[in-house]
Parts: sequence; structure tokens; C-alpha cells
Amino acid sequence: MEKIWQEAAAMQEELVAQRRDLHRHPESAWTEFRTASKVASTLEALGYEVLCGAQVVKEEAMMGVPDAAVLEKAMKRALEEGAEQKWVEKMRGGKTGVVGIMKFAKPGNVVGLRFDMDSNDVEEATAENHRPVAENFRSLHEGLMHACGHDGHVTVGLAVAKLIAQHKEEMSGTIKIIFQPGEEGVRGAKAMVASGIVDDVKYFLSGHIGFNANRDGMLACMTDGFLATTKLDAYFTGKSSHAGAAPEEGRNALLAAAAASIALHSISRHGKGVSRINVGVLDAGTGRNILPDRAVIKLETRGGNTEINEFMVSEARRMVKAAADLYNVEVKIEEVGGAPSCSLDEDMGEEVYQLAKASNMFSEVVPKVNLGASEDCSYFMERVQQLGGKAVYMMYGSSLKAGHHNSSFDFNEDCLSKSVGLVTVLAKHFGEK
Repeated sequence: MEKIWQEAAAMQEELVAQRRDLHRHPESAWTEFRTASKVASTLEALGYEVLCGAQVVKEEAMMGVPDAAVLEKAMKRALEEGAEQKWVEKMRGGKTGVVGIMKFAKPGNVVGLRFDMDSNDVEEATAENHRPVAENFRSLHEGLMHACGHDGHVTVGLAVAKLIAQHKEEMSGTIKIIFQPGEEGVRGAKAMVASGIVDDVKYFLSGHIGFNANRDGMLACMTDGFLATTKLDAYFTGKSSHAGAAPEEGRNALLAAAAASIALHSISRHGKGVSRINVGVLDAGTGRNILPDRAVIKLETRGGNTEINEFMVSEARRMVKAAADLYNVEVKIEEVGGAPSCSLDEDMGEEVYQLAKASNMFSEVVPKVNLGASEDCSYFMERVQQLGGKAVYMMYGSSLKAGHHNSSFDFNEDCLSKSVGLVTVLAKHFGEK
């Protein structure tokens, strides 16, 4: 184990370069063609069996996929920026999931490791004191930014794959390294789970840089679970008319959307646990003297458990429909993302804690922190647990220059080598357990 930690530490310069390359080339949900191509090429070169595209992403379970023109544009950009044609072709339609599988000579368990790849729809800061600006690795893609650390997650995943391949004679069982598209908007995991890729996994591990593990050298061995969530888009269709000469002939979609937005925030809180709702986007109308015939709102619900979230979703649908009826317009509601709540396996978390403490690689190791958010990794975890396996989600400690999803977000890259060492050690431990 000590050799693995030493080799991980020696990779730090390589890790920083990899993370910064990914940071320059952010790709949002279902368009991660360059990132996924780089992942697939690397895994193949390391000797993994590589599955991608329709092999690991079920089309009927995909949520919130961009239209064909957006996907084609993203594919073209990826090829221009160094993606391999053979991988990009396999990922047509946004099927950008990748899984690397390696079976070892020694018998043991199937261990699943999951890393998310997508960026945020955020315009990155341009201030000179923003390190990606100062050190020339700011996003090259307008309106897109790795503002949540997924560039770091992919970097860790690829480095873990490399270390595992180097130590394959010492490893037991089978390793499955899962690179997931579309975590933002909780869109990607469901379609990968539907492919059956984790149905034989005995131990499942994932994690995230930062959040409430926001100190350098810190490790949180578990979160206390995730909020269930659903993402909805509501499209209102009315009838346009001249706002001065014939307002009575129109049906105002903007007012329906505005009324729905206010009504949604009046939904009762739930007595059995945490509940949330937020309308994050309202887009409507075409001109100041035209009654708006179209509007869209984009909202999300959350709940401390799946039951509470389902209550919020039901009420949200009722409010949206009522607002549409009030203004005599049509409305179509689309579910574009979602994830269940889930619990983590305390005994597996305790093993992570003991191994991390014994390594002396972290200045602070805590058994558990509260995340207070949603993560579609819960789909993977829930499926593994349903089939008799165990799952844990960790938090890799790092100080943050700004909060997650902020245009000035950045993390301390020193956390990368520590995370690589930890995940590799855990993969070996749970494989031979």
C-alpha cells in the first residue's frame, strides 16, 4: 500500500497538467465527446476492456439530451480539439459514457469506481487574480466552465486506472472504472445504470472534491446521503396578438409562466423532512408590443427522501397546470433530470475511515459530513445495494476560491494525488476483501 501512495504523490505534476487540459476544454451534459474520447483512448492504452456509447448508455433512459444540432456541433468541436474519430462515432446521440474493465488473475470482488465528466453552463471569471486566467488555463469555450471540480474527478479516475494497471499482479477480482456524463442536472447516471453495468458490483465507490470537505488535507469518508430531486421544464403555448389594438385576441403565455413561478414557491413545506423548490429560468415573449405566445420555466424539486420529493413534484405539476388553465394556454411538462435519495453503508464507510487514518496522508479524517445536495450517483448506489452490494460516497478535501457553480470556482490541486492514492488503495482493499 505504501508504494501506491508514493507513486500517487510522484504523479502530481502529471495530474495538474491533465486537470488543466480538461479545464480548458469543458463540455456540458451529453456533449463530453472530447473528454470521453480522451478517457477511452487512455483506458485502451492501459490494457482495459473499453465499453462506450450504446454499450453503457441506454437511449430510452437518457434525460435532458440536447437537440441533434447541438450534439453535432459538439462532436465537430471535439474532433477539432483532438478527440479520436473512432470513439466519437461510437458516442453519437450524446452517449458519452465510458467504462474501463480489468479482470485480475487473483479471485475477488467486482469493485466499481465512478467519476463524472461534465461541466457547468457558467461563463468563467476573467479577473486577473483568478488562477486559471493568471496561469493560462481558463475555459476556451464561451458559457461553459468546470465550476464543480469534475475536471479534477476525471483526472483522478484516469490516474487511478494507471496505477491499478501498474499493480494488476497484486490486484484481486475485477475493477470497473465508470466515467459518467451528465451529472449536472442529474441526467446521466440513470441511463448508465439501465445498461446493467453495475449489476455485478459488490463494492461501489465515488466521491467529490470540496463542498463541506473544504479544508486542505481533509477527507470525509462518507456523506449522510443525498436529497432526492427532479428537474422539470414547462413549455407554455398561447396566442400572440397586438398588445394595443387587439389584446383580447391573445392568450398570454408569459403571464401564465410568471403566475406558475410564484405559485410554485408557495407549495407547502413537508413535515417529514427537508423539501426544496426553485424556478431557475423564465424565458418568454418576442417584443414589448406583442402578447407573448410562448414561455418556458425551468425548475427543480428536492426532498429529504424520495417520498417527499414525489410530493413536491406532484404539487409542482398541479401548480403549473392551474396557472396554464388560468390564462387559457397550453402547457407541456418535461422531466429532464432526476435522482432518488439514498443511504450509504456505514460499515463500508468505517473501513474507508480506518484505511485513511492508517495512511497518515491526511491532516484531518472525519467519518461523515453533510452534503445537503443531490447527486445522481445515487442511481448507481441504489442499484448496487438492491443487488446485495455496498456503496460509499466520499468528499476529497480542498480549500475553495469560490463556491461550487460560481464563475470564480477553483480548488487546490494538491488534493489530486491524495485522492488518487486513496481510491487506488480502496480499490485494492475491497477487491481482495
